[in-house]
Amino acid sequence: MSDTIQLPRWIDVGVLPLMNLVLAFLISGLVVMAIGEDPTEVVRIMLYGAFGYEEAVGYTLYYTTNFIFTGLAFAVAFHAGLFNIGVEGQAYVGGLGVALAALYLNWLPFPVMLVVAIAAAALFGAAWAYIPAYLQARRGSHVVITTIMFNFIASSLMVYLLVNVLRPQGSMTPESAAIDENLTLPYIHNMAAWFGIDMASSPLNLSFVYALVCCVLVWLFIWHTRWGYAIRTVGANAAAATFAGIEPGRYIIMAMMISGALSGFMALNEVMGVQHRLLIDFTAGYGFVGIAVALMGRNHPFGIFLSALLFGMLYQGGAELSFEIPTITNDMVVVIQGLVILCTGALEHMIRPRVTQMYTAWRLRQRTQEAA
Repeated sequence: MSDTIQLPRWIDVGVLPLMNLVLAFLISGLVVMAIGEDPTEVVRIMLYGAFGYEEAVGYTLYYTTNFIFTGLAFAVAFHAGLFNIGVEGQAYVGGLGVALAALYLNWLPFPVMLVVAIAAAALFGAAWAYIPAYLQARRGSHVVITTIMFNFIASSLMVYLLVNVLRPQGSMTPESAAIDENLTLPYIHNMAAWFGIDMASSPLNLSFVYALVCCVLVWLFIWHTRWGYAIRTVGANAAAATFAGIEPGRYIIMAMMISGALSGFMALNEVMGVQHRLLIDFTAGYGFVGIAVALMGRNHPFGIFLSALLFGMLYQGGAELSFEIPTITNDMVVVIQGLVILCTGALEHMIRPRVTQMYTAWRLRQRTQEAA
């Protein structure tokens, strides 16, 4: 009989993330108490700021949309055994694709433009991910290093383009021209008004629906296609995959390009849905937070949705918190967000050994009783 028993799925994907989250909030509560504030009041304000009224819910889901795309992007690469740190840069370049399509093909009707914008976001994001993927698969360069460097290259490239190429004549602001109003993504509150439903204004737009569609598509691809099976096999054991006739390099490139395409979709929300133009640093760190979102969601689309919703709540509720309690500044909110990322991401396996030990002891005791 084995000394240890593998944890069941419901503990691995449900109980452990919840325990990590509780630990993060307990530590955050100590930080809040250290500056003389009441942790329960802080939680109440954050929850109200995230879900307490219609506008807050819209903003929470707007942030959630970005985190769904970046979390899915990281997860697909992770299933192939790749740590894609370049989601931020791939989303940035994907935004360039969306902006170019909307600015230079503005004669297209909206339904056609929507398809073209989705294709452009996917193409530009995937193309930016292809080079690190090729270097990893064919030249042995580590994808973490190359994707980090490509983030900096993407940032420099976008600064150059927005300052010297895409900036409208006479404008001093490093941003592109505005997208025609008839080509922007409709807001959810405007869509609700078409059916006679009155909703508060918020940046939540049609890209949220597309993000949910992408969750379903990623689930089908990873767990219900032979390509997804091959990707997971390569990620689990590349040598075994080779022995089984699966060529790892091919699926490394495939996974990274799909990851880059999903990263680019974030630009639909920001460029075509909310900002209606290409801005400097419109990614705002969403790509890096997507790493924690994916890890906390156990790289499963449903878990990623729940994790993205949590971080959307932290972003929107944190903004309300810094407004209601002046002593809790934006920097303090970032500390709370960082503690959640630390406990759910970097310290993900801190609790696991103890939980595994307790579960193993319980199962062995149960088996002994059954044998008796």
